[in-house]
Amino acid sequence: MTLVRKSPVALHPKAAPFAIRAERAFDVAAREALLDACFGENRHQRTCQRLRDGRAPAEGLAFSAVRHGRLAGTVRLWHVSAGGIPALMLGPLAVDDSCRKLGAGTALMDHALAAACAHGHRAVILLGDAPYYARFGFSAEKTAALTLPGPFESARLLGLELAAGALDGAAGLIVPTGASLLKIEAARAGKAPRAVRRAA
Repeated sequence: MTLVRKSPVALHPKAAPFAIRAERAFDVAAREALLDACFGENRHQRTCQRLRDGRAPAEGLAFSAVRHGRLAGTVRLWHVSAGGIPALMLGPLAVDDSCRKLGAGTALMDHALAAACAHGHRAVILLGDAPYYARFGFSAEKTAALTLPGPFESARLLGLELAAGALDGAAGLIVPTGASLLKIEAARAGKAPRAVRRAA
C-alpha cells in the first residue's frame, strides 16, 4: 500500500526550533561526529554501510536539521537496485539527543520522503525498527524476498512505495547503484579516473 505523509516540505525556523535544509559541505565533520555519537564508532562495519561505501548520496536527497546554527540531525538517501528494481535506501537517520523530543526525526523523514517523491523516485527501503517507521508507511510487506550484502534481521528490512506497485516482485540482493565518489571527485578536479582514461 502506498502511503506518503502529507506535511510541509520545508520547516520554517519560526514554526519549529530547528530548520531543515540541504546538506552542505561544511556539515560533514559535524555529521560524522553525530553519527559516531548515535551509532558508535563501529558503525562503518554495519551491513547497510556496504551500500554506501564509495558512493555519493542521491542528488538532492541529503538533508540536515539545524538548530541555533548547529547540526541537530541528518538523513541521506542512496540509489540502489532492489533485486533489479530501482529504489532508494534511506539512512542513516540520526538526531542529536537535545532535539529528539522536538520532532526533528519525524521532520527529517517527512522532508526526505516528500523530496524523493518530488524527484520522481518510486520506492524507498530502509533497515530499522518497524514500529517507528510504520508511521511513515514503511512495512515488510514487499521486502520479504530481498536480501542485503551481510547479516541483517529480515523483520527490520522495510519498504515504502511512493508509486503504487513499485516494489511488486522485488526479490534478490539489494546492491548499490549510486555515483562513485572517485569519479565525482575526479570530475571536480577536471580529470577522469585512470580506468576511464585507459578505456578512452
